[in-house]
Amino acid sequence: MKLHSIDLRSGRMVLQAWLASRGLILMVALLLAVAEGHRLTDMVSNWDVQHFTRLAEGGYRAEPDNILMAFFPGLPSIFALGLRFDIPVAVTGVVLSLICSGIAALALVRFGGPWVATAWLFAPTAVFTTVPYTESLFCAIAFWAWERARSDRWLAAALLTAAACTVRVSGLFLIGALFVMIITSRVDLRDKARRAALLLLPAAVMITYAGYLYLLTGSWTAWYTAQSTGWVRGFTWPWQSFLNTLPAIAPGAFADHPWWAAVFRAEVVSMALGLVVTIWCLTRRLWAEASWVGVQVLAFSLSYWFFSVNRATLLWFPLWMMLAAWGTWTPRNARLAAAHRVAVVAAWAASLILMLWWCWLFFTGHWAS
Repeated sequence: MKLHSIDLRSGRMVLQAWLASRGLILMVALLLAVAEGHRLTDMVSNWDVQHFTRLAEGGYRAEPDNILMAFFPGLPSIFALGLRFDIPVAVTGVVLSLICSGIAALALVRFGGPWVATAWLFAPTAVFTTVPYTESLFCAIAFWAWERARSDRWLAAALLTAAACTVRVSGLFLIGALFVMIITSRVDLRDKARRAALLLLPAAVMITYAGYLYLLTGSWTAWYTAQSTGWVRGFTWPWQSFLNTLPAIAPGAFADHPWWAAVFRAEVVSMALGLVVTIWCLTRRLWAEASWVGVQVLAFSLSYWFFSVNRATLLWFPLWMMLAAWGTWTPRNARLAAAHRVAVVAAWAASLILMLWWCWLFFTGHWAS
């Protein structure tokens, strides 16, 4: 994978995309706040933000059934630090996500130019990169860990990966993908061993977290148990997971929650996109990138049903590389070129509409993946 430089033109384009995308999300929030009389801090504090808040305030025993153990401590620790200075979780989380979304976007420029970053900033689920969720923080750290690894700066890559491992379980997949990058690189065995040894640092972070939960619960599978208890993520074979999802996408499903079926349909589309991106990476011999996306797709397919995949697409930087490559492709045939331009404009319009719809879902308290 060839890295691109961040020049003045690229930086200006990404800044404009960051301002425009964040501005549109803020506009939706402001319009809904005025129309429905809600406070902005309440609108950005739905769903998992409630869990993060209780974790920041009271630790892992703050909710019954130990379901807070499903969340890694990195982000709640930052929220807890903000609370020490009387800064609400909503404020800390939004500011952190806004800053980190810009940092992540700059890393994406290195991966494929400014259009990759622009596509990511306007992603359908971009609202999760502006609210107190883990997506922005994790992407900012993980994307730059990947960039440092591709730049052969493995100590920095290992340290950043260790930081990513405090934020969400996806850090484990990052370790695995970087290991694939090492074993497929064209260096001698000694260099491969040295780089692989550095990955013991982030691996130690994961083991330390599992050990901490063991001390609290006496179980080495406390994280998995919390996921199964709170979010129906028990082990299921991929074909059964797909079959379990079918009733959730059928017409008339969840009659009392009309938008849930639409979100589940998007989950199926996201899974399909994950498979397409994995194949796209494999055809280009991007073995590490293929493993980064492919392993996550596999993990989601082993859950009871397809769940939270829509948000995970934000972590799949090869997806945005693929879309940017398609969007900037210039066919030689005039008619094909015209059709391609129409398709690109339609795709951008669809992504923008979906982004605004997802903002509405989250800010109004509807389930949004």
